[in-house]
Amino acid sequence: MNISIEKKEFMNAVHIVSRFSDRKNTTLPVLSSILIIAGDDGIKLRATNLEIGIDLKLPGKVSLNGVVAIPAVVLQQIAGSFTQEGSITLEHTGDLITLTGETGKSSIKTIPYDDFPSIPFPEGTGNRIIVPGILIKNLFSIITPCASTSTIRPELASIYISIEGGTLTAVATDSFRLAEKKIPLTNKGIQGKFLIPAKNAADIAQALPDEEIIISFDEHQCSFISPTRTLVSRLTNATYPDYRQIIPKESIVEAIVLRKDFETALKRNTIFSDSFQKTQITFDPKKNTLSLFARNTDIGESTETLPARVTGSALDLSFNHRYLSTIFSLTPAESLSITAAGIGRPLIIRGIGDASLMYLVSPMNQ
Repeated sequence: MNISIEKKEFMNAVHIVSRFSDRKNTTLPVLSSILIIAGDDGIKLRATNLEIGIDLKLPGKVSLNGVVAIPAVVLQQIAGSFTQEGSITLEHTGDLITLTGETGKSSIKTIPYDDFPSIPFPEGTGNRIIVPGILIKNLFSIITPCASTSTIRPELASIYISIEGGTLTAVATDSFRLAEKKIPLTNKGIQGKFLIPAKNAADIAQALPDEEIIISFDEHQCSFISPTRTLVSRLTNATYPDYRQIIPKESIVEAIVLRKDFETALKRNTIFSDSFQKTQITFDPKKNTLSLFARNTDIGESTETLPARVTGSALDLSFNHRYLSTIFSLTPAESLSITAAGIGRPLIIRGIGDASLMYLVSPMNQ
């Protein structure tokens, strides 16, 4: 192999692809590597940990075709040390690959690539939708933190994707809170649903381009394809809970508050929260206020009273303040609608003017 690539292109590609390698795998060392393929169709970088994989094309000159596997950690460290100007040449001879730049060169011991696994693709062409990559990037980035970090229940450690009626709906929950986000599609006839592991969705969000991508899926895997890269993830083989059953059909009180007021008050109030991170919310329709109260026996207590448009009945509920603050990363809306269905029932928060989002938070014991 002998190829020449612009340093900036190479640095960016290695940074993206390296996160898909399995650096902890000791039984199959090739999984901890990045595969570089130079052929008649150009230069590709490939990596997989058997759960998720990526194939990324990058521009460059191919003087001699070839394939080589390089330890991802070493390659990332070397690429990260480059300046962005100029080009770099990679030449493979024997079990070494030499990276030569304007000011020096490095020789890296390669890994036998014969055992590098192929990346599977969804079968069939029926379940395919086209959507801007930037929408999927934002979607995954926004709701992935709401999925469970425990794998005891793999369905809760996954993102539920439903495609129906020209809308893609993504849902994530850890059983204490739930985020539902919707985006419109141009493929109105396609229907389907699948579960993608949340950690895979997070990696995909970091690697997707902004331009249009093709999402394809079957019962085992899903792929995200653009002209420059292909990402494939295995799917979670489990049944997602019917989350709609826990969404209150009616509410007894609603408060509409300015986002900046709620965010500032909650931030100050959490200083006084106890070891359970509890914050009490009080709806007062007579005074048109929403109050936040927190008490810590070692620090003191705090009450924050916000002006709000409150309709319905007076109500006190307690919540984990971390779950309340999640709403600020979910919607850019300047005003928030906060509704409650009664004691022991979940809180629903929506952004005013943002019909795409619904955020649910379960209450704590009073």
